[in-house]
Amino acid sequence: MTTNPCPAVKQVQKPMSLVNGCLALTADGVGDGGRACQDLLVECDVCGRTMRRWRVPPTAQEEQFWSCPWCHAATHVGGEWFEIARPPYLPMEMRWEKAVADGLPVDVSHAFDIINTSLCGIQEDGMSPSDHWWLPERENACGACREAAVVIDERWPQAMRGENARVSVARRPGARQ
Repeated sequence: MTTNPCPAVKQVQKPMSLVNGCLALTADGVGDGGRACQDLLVECDVCGRTMRRWRVPPTAQEEQFWSCPWCHAATHVGGEWFEIARPPYLPMEMRWEKAVADGLPVDVSHAFDIINTSLCGIQEDGMSPSDHWWLPERENACGACREAAVVIDERWPQAMRGENARVSVARRPGARQ
């Protein structure tokens, strides 16, 4: 199933619903199945808005992944190497991977955003990031993805763009996992 507000592919946008703070499947199967859940309020250190927690499969280390739906900053809590990891600001040409999915047009390059979704809003079952950067300056780059990337980039304050602007906390040797 595909939904798409991008002019590169003509389809109708299907509605998503928010149930108990979680994005959930609607009757027509659109949504993320409750993988994004705002069960705790975590403030984004970049823009101050509320982040969303993404449910992930259990691992040996207790891990949590949070992302800001406004500025797209990410925070990882737990894991093997860090207590808290906050990836730094990256310029547009280094921030987005190229989206891959069977239903995407081959002549237009889309940026991968989150689960099954491009930055311009195309939703395609099985969409994932490729191993290659999405390059907004390329001629075949989706214009709507480029516009969204520019808006998101402008949401990062200059003070938060330095290499050490976001603080990560390394796991102490011998710390309980």
